[in-house]
Amino acid sequence: MSASSSRPASATVLLALLALYLVWGSTYLATKIALGSWPPFLLSATRYLLAGALQYGMLRLSGAPAPTRQDWVRAAVVGFCLPLFGNGGTTFAQQYIPSGLAALLVATVPMFLALLGWLSGISPRPTPRVLLGLGLGLAGLALLVGTRSAAPVLVPGHAALGVAAVLLAAFMWSVGSLYSKKNPISGSPFLGVGMQMLCGGFFLLLAGLLHGEAAAFHLRSISGPAWAAFAYLVTFGSFVAFSAYIWLLRVVEPALAGTYAFVNPVVAVLLGWAFLGEALSPPMLGGALLIVVAVALVVLGGRPKPAAEPKT
Repeated sequence: MSASSSRPASATVLLALLALYLVWGSTYLATKIALGSWPPFLLSATRYLLAGALQYGMLRLSGAPAPTRQDWVRAAVVGFCLPLFGNGGTTFAQQYIPSGLAALLVATVPMFLALLGWLSGISPRPTPRVLLGLGLGLAGLALLVGTRSAAPVLVPGHAALGVAAVLLAAFMWSVGSLYSKKNPISGSPFLGVGMQMLCGGFFLLLAGLLHGEAAAFHLRSISGPAWAAFAYLVTFGSFVAFSAYIWLLRVVEPALAGTYAFVNPVVAVLLGWAFLGEALSPPMLGGALLIVVAVALVVLGGRPKPAAEPKT
């Protein structure tokens, strides 16, 4: 098979990117609504265990071969980094900070991908444009971290904890993404997604139990909007967007898969403003602008130049 025939269609890549851009941008609103009734780690655990069990079960019943022990180890590593730290950490943080701010901080993922990709040998050394982007990103982070927002939060007074949790989540998400790129699960990528969600859901369940969430959690206390938000997170956030992300990591460079960070903050901020009464202060807007410019420099400045056509 030629290299060109093995490349995915541009329309398929575009659809997968749109799923990341729009769906993941809206999951911040859904998570915030769900957190009104669900504790953070049990919310994420239930979401991933349900989605993972359904996806893995359907593919195995349709004839997908059984994964190897090595495949389960790889799935566990990705589940530890992405669902547990990446999603669980961001969900935990949204108790303490506005959903729009959480989305803006997650925009640091492409910068972590560029640095860690270079250090791990997956990506080339950062260009001067990428280094400029990293510097602007740090400046934007400094503005965001030092900003006090008047937007309503579930647990006020602990914004620093929320910011730290999101930054750790972004770092671990980048680690898991690069590991998944370098160590893909054999066979169907969508079977691998089901395995990763199952492993991540198990880790999240342990985190929720250790966090003491089971004692105060009752299914009867979950509101109708919280159930609707949970269903949206399972269906679109996990089945659609998470599957699209893992697939994109296989077929395109990690930085391109990470460009969802361009659009997610815009979608999250607009939805938070429209439905949750969240607003952005001038320092937050300045920090957001610096991060968006930084991500653009990191992603676009890090693309390799096309090889020159041989002269005939």
